Amino acid sequence: MGNFLAGKVVAVTGAGRGIGRAVALAAAAEGARVVVNDYGVSVDGTSPTSEVAEGVVKEIVAAGGEAVAVADDVSTMAGGRRIVDVALSSYGRLDGVVCVAGILRERMLFNMTEEEWDPVVATHLKGTFTLFRAASAVMRKQRAGTLIGFTSGNHQGSVSQANYSAAKGGIISLVRSAALGLHKYGVTANAVAPVARTRMSAGVPMELAEIGEPEDVAALVVYLLSDRSREAGITGQVYTVAGAKLAVWAQPRELRAAYAVGGWTPEAIAEFLPGSVGTDPMPMLARVAEMEEAARGGDRPNAQ
Repeated sequence: MGNFLAGKVVAVTGAGRGIGRAVALAAAAEGARVVVNDYGVSVDGTSPTSEVAEGVVKEIVAAGGEAVAVADDVSTMAGGRRIVDVALSSYGRLDGVVCVAGILRERMLFNMTEEEWDPVVATHLKGTFTLFRAASAVMRKQRAGTLIGFTSGNHQGSVSQANYSAAKGGIISLVRSAALGLHKYGVTANAVAPVARTRMSAGVPMELAEIGEPEDVAALVVYLLSDRSREAGITGQVYTVAGAKLAVWAQPRELRAAYAVGGWTPEAIAEFLPGSVGTDPMPMLARVAEMEEAARGGDRPNAQ
């Protein structure tokens, strides 16, 4: 047992398997008491069971740690609230929350149904909000705490996961909003965009040049939950960890601007925009073209 998180209480959603499980185990190994949340569903969000969360609690206890299971659905306000309530009733405080829970329902945008859109956005984006909402109220009173959302490199866009990409992009904006709104209360908020071998990554139709294990991601999360991260003033950031790689994403900003005396007309924009304001190239478009070319040749495309 380590002491990087000694005395802290941490709640982790999606903690029954994959990255969430690795985070829960790592946090407990570093001294945290852990609320293990997992609705226990399959990758597409069906067939819930409470056994997976309870299994991770048993692992933590067997290793000498403290943990309690909550099998509620984080896509509901009651589910998010219950995780916080269990932390408070079991351990008296809540120092950090890590929102890993997520599902996939892939479909091309022009074929995607409401039943494929709503549950994905609800689990990822609303599921992050429900826990952030309940936890931030507690942390505001404590004048301390850490919120961690899980996004993805797919926030840049995806060919067949518009629902997932939209939710992951929303999580980044939610994290930045939390960082701005809670800074004066001593609460930090950051996002992690992992690349690791999990149930969800197993179906990626390409070779990933940079990929690691769930434990690599857990190490970053433990740091972000720690006092060392708070002392360094880390908030409002998006980090990728992929095996040996650790990277930070740029903050959104304007690239170029132009002004028109008297305002713009469609004709003036047509004349001025392409050559002067221009565009910001979309790297994913080039990757999509490369993947399509590789697929036509019978190869499994490589994602850099």
